[in-house]
Amino acid sequence: MATVEKMPMLQEGYDTLVADLKRLKTERPLIVDAIEEARAHGDLSENAEYHAAKEQQGQNEATISDIEDKLSRAQIIDPRDLSGDKVVFGATVTLLDDDDKPVKYQIVGQTEANAKTGRISYNSPLGRALIGRKVDEEVEVSVPAGDRYYVVSKIEFI
Repeated sequence: MATVEKMPMLQEGYDTLVADLKRLKTERPLIVDAIEEARAHGDLSENAEYHAAKEQQGQNEATISDIEDKLSRAQIIDPRDLSGDKVVFGATVTLLDDDDKPVKYQIVGQTEANAKTGRISYNSPLGRALIGRKVDEEVEVSVPAGDRYYVVSKIEFI
């Protein structure tokens, strides 16, 4: 039997998925109503509204299934319960780039990642490079723009 891989995430990410699931489930009856209305227009073979509504229904159901799968495998981690001197999931890391300019990232789950808000996935190139590092360690990351070098200047669990 295959083992189910746990999906680490913060409580905030879990709550967002739950809210998305609730919203999608409330859209179900609206989509069914749209299908019924389009069906009433007659010939389904040339009915663009019907085909669009059926496609929307398929996308909605696939997204619901995906979110339910993620929630069933969720492993919620609270960074405030963590400690130590190494970068782990949930840690907020301050890095110094080549110009000694500080950049701050929190290591989060795939569904929560948003580089613009300083949240990177533990599976991203930088996330993978940071896991297990300590303060003052150098990190080399290969990204499409080329190799980047950082020094870990601070690890926080906030």
